[in-house]
Amino acid sequence: MAVALAVAFAGAAVPLVLHAERRDLDTEKSTLTVYVYKSGLFSALADDHVIDATLAAGTIDDGPRAAVSIDVRAADLRVRDPKLSAGKRADVQARMVGPEVLEVEKFPSIGFESTAIEPKGADSWTVAGRLTIHGQTREVTFATTRRDGRYRGSVTVKQRDFGITPISIAGGTVKVKDEVKIEFDVVAR
Repeated sequence: MAVALAVAFAGAAVPLVLHAERRDLDTEKSTLTVYVYKSGLFSALADDHVIDATLAAGTIDDGPRAAVSIDVRAADLRVRDPKLSAGKRADVQARMVGPEVLEVEKFPSIGFESTAIEPKGADSWTVAGRLTIHGQTREVTFATTRRDGRYRGSVTVKQRDFGITPISIAGGTVKVKDEVKIEFDVVAR
């Protein structure tokens, strides 16, 4: 679950082309949403998860050397799951931030630093960079588009790539998929 959130932050790495300056990302208007899906023989008895991530900080440089930097406090990730009872949602939250998944006490930050941003047409780019989750850094690449001053896109990452074993219960008959989807919608100030 955590991996998805981290990637979501990476998705915030979107180049602006209107002003050649380094600006802060608007942490109040930007959103990152992580989707974690169930699998396994009895997956019909389990739940998919929706996780909201809040940006702690971030910058974007839309000058000649376009760059993006994102930081998220892992403990600030919130399980939304509207179909779950409050008690079950709290259990999912505790497992996500605890030692089974994100280990937020040991790895408090999720970060992204772009290494390349390439135009791919009008208001679209390919962003590459280093994503750090759970103390592991991996290269990621994703597409981004701009519309109405907002940068949007999605990326899929694997939890195992970041040293996280997807949660499994009932002898593996119900488990979380390794791949998680992160959608982002970010804006600079």
